Amino acid sequence: MYPELFNFQLPDFLGQQEVTIYSYAVCIVVGTLIAAIYTRWSAKRDVGITNLSNTFFYLIFIAGFIGGKFFYYMQDPVLYIENPSLMLHNFSGGFVFYGSFVTIIPFIIWYLKKRKIDVLAMLDIFAITTIIVHAIGRFGCFMAGCCFGAPTENAIGVIFPTTSPIKVHPTQLYEITILLGILLVLVFLKKHKRFNGQLFLIYLMLYAFGRGILELYRGDERGFIIENILSHSQFIGLCLIIVASYFYHKFHTQNKLTLNI
Repeated sequence: MYPELFNFQLPDFLGQQEVTIYSYAVCIVVGTLIAAIYTRWSAKRDVGITNLSNTFFYLIFIAGFIGGKFFYYMQDPVLYIENPSLMLHNFSGGFVFYGSFVTIIPFIIWYLKKRKIDVLAMLDIFAITTIIVHAIGRFGCFMAGCCFGAPTENAIGVIFPTTSPIKVHPTQLYEITILLGILLVLVFLKKHKRFNGQLFLIYLMLYAFGRGILELYRGDERGFIIENILSHSQFIGLCLIIVASYFYHKFHTQNKLTLNI
């Protein structure tokens, strides 16, 4: 794999002679930029919103960074409490998607409500936005060799620097496939949407289900609620399925009553 895209030299007077550009960081930046452009375009076209400030997107990035890192450290809190220096060693990497997600969504809801913007309509847009960032970010994981799968003798197995000489499931590519599949479903359903929030809730349920299955093939170290049975991501996904199912039923029922009036 290619965890480092390239290196370049800086003049000595800047205090650092060599700078390394990492593939994961580049993918996150590219994914964020594309997602921000899509969000602005869709908000203007679908909701008539033209006043989404750059600050809004900066704060989303910060919230996602904090949440992703916090959940990453909480996978093994004792390790980082006893060795706080490790936090700095992996500061630029090591994120938990659900950590970022459950931090960003409450912030988005608060921000939109404060500015009296249709929250559910915007969440439908953010469902696709999230997939864009997530899929490109997972490709960065593949390039970096993190978030790999369990050992396999299958022909599609990949040897990463951190797993050499053992072939493992390329779970990063599996997840990209799942995300693209969900994206196609959402794009199709967007033309037949019955109520605002429908796409977002479907995304929550589909991704949580797909991620739950994907966890069975993961081979990297991560936390468990029930050791080797229920991972943190599976538990969060299960909670999201229950919550999303409740609100889907609620909004769907409300929509039917409105149509019958």
